[in-house]
Parts: sequence; C-alpha cells; structure tokens
Amino acid sequence: MPKRGKKAEDVDSTDEFEATEPGAKKSKKGAAKGPKEKVAEGPILYQDPPDKLTSPGGQKYTLKVTSWNVDGLRAWVKKKGLEWVHEEDPDVLCLQETKCAEKLLPPEMREMPEYPHKYWACAGTKEGYSGVALLCKIEPLSITYGIGEEEHDQEGRVITAEFPSHFLVTAYVPNAGRGLVRLEYRQRWDAAFRAYLQGLDARKPLVLCGDLNVAHAEIDLKNPKGNKKSAGFTPEERQGFGELLAAGFTDTFRHLYPDTPHAYTFWTYMMNARAKNVGWRLDYFLVSMRLLGALCDSKIRSQAMGSDHCPVTLYMAL
Repeated sequence: MPKRGKKAEDVDSTDEFEATEPGAKKSKKGAAKGPKEKVAEGPILYQDPPDKLTSPGGQKYTLKVTSWNVDGLRAWVKKKGLEWVHEEDPDVLCLQETKCAEKLLPPEMREMPEYPHKYWACAGTKEGYSGVALLCKIEPLSITYGIGEEEHDQEGRVITAEFPSHFLVTAYVPNAGRGLVRLEYRQRWDAAFRAYLQGLDARKPLVLCGDLNVAHAEIDLKNPKGNKKSAGFTPEERQGFGELLAAGFTDTFRHLYPDTPHAYTFWTYMMNARAKNVGWRLDYFLVSMRLLGALCDSKIRSQAMGSDHCPVTLYMAL
C-alpha cells in the first residue's frame, strides 16, 4: 500500500483496489431491530479443478509457465514463495512487482540452478518500485527489455523472450492509481503496449502473462457495482483490455472457463479480504488466437500464499 505523503506519480500498488463487499452497510446505533435474518453461509472460495495436460487435439503439454506478482521479491522469499515454485516446477517463471534491484537479489534467487537463465528489469530511478523478472530452464533466442518507447520504459515493466516457435512476454501494467491520477498515462500505455504486441505477433505467435491491472468483466471481481470508478475497473481500462483482445489475443482462462465465478488472483491485505474471497482477477495469460489449438489449461493457484496476489499457470502443447 502506498505510504501517506507519497507523490501521486509514485502510486502503483494493487492495494488501491477496493475490498468492500457487495451490499455492505454500517449499522446505526439505536436502530430498531428487525426480524432476524438467516445467518449467511461462509465465503465462496474458488476451487482449482484438476490440471488438463493435453490440448484439444490430444497433444501432451510441452510448455508450463507460471506468473506471479510477488509484491516485493525479498519479502516473498521470506514468506516461502520459492518453496511453492519448487513444487510447481514450471519451465518458465515470470515475476512482477519485484521491487528489487538486481544487485540486491536474495541469494536464494541468485542460485536456483534449475533456472540457469535469469533476466531482471528494474525501475531506473525508483528504488523498490515496480520490476519484473523472467527465469527459464531453456535459454531464449533473444531477450528484449521494455517496449521500445522511452516514455514507457523507465519503470522496468516488460521483458520479452523469443523462442523458436513463439514470443513470451511478461508485464506489470501500470496502475491508474488512487484517485485515477495515472489514468491518462495508463491509456497511453495501453495503446503503446497493444501496438508493441501486434508487432511481435506479426512475426510469430506470442504468450503474454503478468499483472495486467484490470478486471475485464463484472465476473472478474467481487464487487463490480461499487468499483466502477476504481482503478482497475474504469470503463477506459476495461475498454483498453477489450481492444487488446480484439487485436488478436485471447484471455486463456475465460476461453476455457467462460462462466466460472469467484476466480480471483488479487486480494487486498485489508479487511480480511482473502479469507472472504473479496478479490479481483488481475493476473492473466493471453495468447495469439492461432495458439488456441495448443492450449491445454490455464490455472489460478488461489491456495498459494506469499503475496497479495496468487500465481497463475499455463500449459501449452507447442
């Protein structure tokens, strides 16, 4: 959560998202008691179904990618996030909001012999801000940092890895901020990022993962009615995401699970939101439409702890 007194342009935390539950009202002292209401049942939690390991055509997966907004790499390591990664064992691990310069990486992250190819992008002038990482078991053909536009490449938000059959892009999309102070910038980012992805897609298909800082549809957050003017659910941000999909990309989770409710990836630390499953789906895997035949499964690992986000995992038969 941003500290009091922080400059508006520094606000970039997903704690800006509301945790208010639908219909929640404060009781008034002295108010007459009405008839007793039926005690509400416990929160509805998302149950991750068994992993599907084959494509629609019956091909077994050949690529497993995990993406996780760790909300501070050093704190995440102390919270045993790496232990979960070792169990999940993805071929590629993508991290967002690392908030850690490469020179300050914990020794646990420097070692990791199972991922010999590690790439880090950090905010140039803001220590402890933003940042993404990409860790691979197999060396990519090439690595690119940023999207090629100076305005958008100062905060360590994008890494692109090129492989023989595809591009893999991990991104930490800017938050519109409390009071929507960065909404105009966010709209410029969305347009520039979409153009960058379209340029890649013209060369070979791509997989995009990361914290995209938007809940696209009402099903993607607990309280849509109360958040229509909140960062991450404004009409402008939702339209930007819709335009990205219209440009030739598919939200893999909603492609496979179009009507599955209560599937969130972020819960504010406030108000016991995670235990109540008052959350938002902000973390995604998008793929070029021509890769849909290779899509096996898109997972939300909501039981994994260590951050205010949970990890998401993609299986592809490439």
